[in-house]
Amino acid sequence: MPRILLLYASIEGQTALIAERMARTLRDLGHDVDLLSASTVGADVDPGAYDGVMVAASIHYENHPRYLRALVRRHLGAIARKPSAFFSVSLSAGGRHPNLKEARRNRDRFLRQTGWQPQLTETIAGALKWSLYGPFKRLAMLFFVKLVGGDADRSRDYEYTDWAQVERLAGEFAELLKRA
Repeated sequence: MPRILLLYASIEGQTALIAERMARTLRDLGHDVDLLSASTVGADVDPGAYDGVMVAASIHYENHPRYLRALVRRHLGAIARKPSAFFSVSLSAGGRHPNLKEARRNRDRFLRQTGWQPQLTETIAGALKWSLYGPFKRLAMLFFVKLVGGDADRSRDYEYTDWAQVERLAGEFAELLKRA
């Protein structure tokens, strides 16, 4: 049974939900998956001990978390020798007016910054979670959302994630492992 390391970096929890769905899909396909938060793994994590490595990370203010960039750079040699995938979770990829060009630009910037060239990359729409934002973030998000004509009703949250896409991407990674 192939072993997969699935690291995720999540701020408000949507990327964690996406990673959990991917892990469940992969387990249903017969894979052994270690699902770990990149913010809590120590230096002892060993991507080289796995048959494949997946990373899912959210974008905030056009950047993925610094600690994740450092983690990928630290283990780049081991990750590069394995089938690997990077999934960038972005609010820009969803909503009434998705901006896939921007979402992909942010994803590609992360890959350039780390030097990583995974075999599978994708942008996945995230969520607009008004209920979780503090005052400063609510104001910043409101400005951004109004600027792009998005969902500005702060009395509710909005989920844009395409769950069928998430499951399809997990299946694509499983196929990638078979070919390796």
